[in-house]
Amino acid sequence: MNQILDPASEMEAEMAGAATACLVAALDHSKAKAIKITIEVDRDGKGEAPVLLLPPRALHFLADVLRQMAKREPMMLVPQKLELTTQQAAALLNVSRPFVIKEIEAGRLKCRLINRHRRIEFEELMRYKDEQKQRSAGALKQLNDLSQEMGEEL
Repeated sequence: MNQILDPASEMEAEMAGAATACLVAALDHSKAKAIKITIEVDRDGKGEAPVLLLPPRALHFLADVLRQMAKREPMMLVPQKLELTTQQAAALLNVSRPFVIKEIEAGRLKCRLINRHRRIEFEELMRYKDEQKQRSAGALKQLNDLSQEMGEEL
């Protein structure tokens, strides 16, 4: 199940920024195998406050989420083994569906078939996206080098 989280409000962003700083500071100085978090509950002083015992990895993840909230950027929580249709992949890459199919047929993007329907793992799509970004950066560098070379010849 994927959940799209809308950008945080200004107040939420401020709270998230402060929480991120506290979490990062606590995690930077901790070698603990688990971290206890006490939750304050208004109980008129009766009973004990609930305590959460969390692994540091979970708090690192939470710090990343809070960091994005502080930037007021939308987020999407996606299971690692999520499979996308070619239309969903195209939307995520901001390209056309026929382009995605062409990339699959050229062997640059892996998919699996379910009957006649193509499914692309989210992880594979992110690999492809990173590869394309690196290819574009390389081409831009080549173009820049060529431009400088031609400028020197004139």
